[in-house]
Amino acid sequence: MIIRVLLAFIAVLRFAVAYPQPGIRLGRSSSCREDTEYQHGSICCLKCEAGQYVRTPCTEAGKKGTCEECDYGTFTEHANGLKQCIKCTLCPPDQEIVTACTHTQDTVCRCKPGKYCHPDEACEICKKCSRCKSDEEIVKNCTSTSNTECKKSQPKSASDEATGLIAGLTVPFVVIFVSLIITAITIWKKKIRTADSGGLKQEYASVNTEPSPNPTVHKSLEEEPFPNLVPANGVESLKKCFEFFEELNVDFYKRFFRQLGLNDNMIKSRDHLQYEDRIHDLLNDWVEKEGKDASLNDLLRALLDLNQRRTAETIMQKAIQRGYYHLANLSLGVI
Repeated sequence: MIIRVLLAFIAVLRFAVAYPQPGIRLGRSSSCREDTEYQHGSICCLKCEAGQYVRTPCTEAGKKGTCEECDYGTFTEHANGLKQCIKCTLCPPDQEIVTACTHTQDTVCRCKPGKYCHPDEACEICKKCSRCKSDEEIVKNCTSTSNTECKKSQPKSASDEATGLIAGLTVPFVVIFVSLIITAITIWKKKIRTADSGGLKQEYASVNTEPSPNPTVHKSLEEEPFPNLVPANGVESLKKCFEFFEELNVDFYKRFFRQLGLNDNMIKSRDHLQYEDRIHDLLNDWVEKEGKDASLNDLLRALLDLNQRRTAETIMQKAIQRGYYHLANLSLGVI
């Protein structure tokens, strides 16, 4: 009799082990659903959502415990059973933030302008962008993920050099010739006016009603060539003129810096600054790119190429009046 009772108890126990109640997983050998559950003791709990962590695990299988949102500066990107959130990445000093860290996404960093790091490499330190040599030309500008690409410049043929020489000699002579014609026409008109007024002599020193404090500077640049300027103190004179470029129209300055050879990434990287600071930073970037060849004449030439002649005249006048620059002896040179 006792044997029969024992056999019956063993049979019931085997049945209970073989067929556990729904929703209950016993023992660590049981596997939780990886996409939606995590193991807590001998039961499977539902994961917390992205941007949260498990503050208190569940006490009943198939249920969710207490989930809490990640604190500032931490995140979880996916559904999880973590006991704490992951700390956000801090961009190194040579990198800048592209996307700030959120509760569900880590910080995205990239190298600052002038430096790069290949995406397939561990970007612990950004490398400085290369500069093309004097006998090379740029094929592709440096970006945050790729270095500058250069190629050997094609040697100029003898005919090209001759053409350039002729063009360089022709322009000054054409300017002189046009200036003489304008002067002759002006004198002829004065004589006619004198005759019509009964011999009364009239002199027209300037179109303006008030005398210019600096007649050399205020002459119309449409009647004579735009002069070359010579710095009083090298690069320091150039940097002192940066404030004059704050008058550039806010809708125009990007075209101006593209004309100087700065790429869009470098220009956009200064969008977070005040407008005046933005202009100063980009001009400093341009000076660093050009090195010892940087010149106020190049900046004025870029304005002239963009049909901003009046702005170029104003900046030139201020540079001379402040004593930062003076006119070259050969004022017939054209920028």
